[in-house]
Amino acid sequence: MNIQGKVALITGASRGIGRAIAYELARQGIARLILVARNLPLLEEVAADIRQMGVEAIPLAMDLTVRSHISATIAQAWRDYGDIDLLINCAGIAHQATFLKSRAFNVQQELSTNLMGMYTVTSLIARRMTAKRSGTIVNVSSLMGKVAAPTMATYCATKFAIVGFTRALRMELAPHNVKVMTLLPTLTDTDMAKDLQKFRGVIPMSAQDVARACLRGLSRDTPEVLVGWQSHLAVWCDRLSPWLLETVLKLSAPKPMRLRKA
Repeated sequence: MNIQGKVALITGASRGIGRAIAYELARQGIARLILVARNLPLLEEVAADIRQMGVEAIPLAMDLTVRSHISATIAQAWRDYGDIDLLINCAGIAHQATFLKSRAFNVQQELSTNLMGMYTVTSLIARRMTAKRSGTIVNVSSLMGKVAAPTMATYCATKFAIVGFTRALRMELAPHNVKVMTLLPTLTDTDMAKDLQKFRGVIPMSAQDVARACLRGLSRDTPEVLVGWQSHLAVWCDRLSPWLLETVLKLSAPKPMRLRKA
């Protein structure tokens, strides 16, 4: 995809990977960025930075867990700023706990934000993209959409679902000239990651590295972008020797999160 002169909408743009992708798109010549997240003050800070780079930036507050709010916000974006050429679904949350200690409220939050919110945004924008026979959709999954990890069961479930959803969507929308890509970063140094207990031996990437990988994937129309050497190593290990990878993950899992035997 050539992003010159295009309009992009990014969910989760107030921080982390979403913010880094917004900055990278601005640096590489996007014409307009519609920045979406729940925290409007943070979005306005990001928008101000981007405007200083000479790119139009519009912050829109939106709660991905409320379908009516999503519909109203996307309708406002179309009405005021026209068609969206590039959608980047980056919003996501993670609650870490062993499955037997997980809380229903946290599980519902992850499912609603990571999966159903992304699904709703995509369903609205994809219809318009197919009508004009042009557009690109990027769904941000995770290495945990390929390799499951203890203490992250619900998060893994949402990210595995994103991978499957994106693959199916890619085949369905191809006849309409709409491209669909999955971005799969490994552990990234973001505010969300700071709240998680780390797996021993895993080295976080920077959000800027993930953003640059995303832009490279877009320029090459790559279907799936697996980010970082640790991601490639883990996926190959899962293919060649899944029992070995499971053993490594069990040993490297955060100790405080392990269940004690009764």
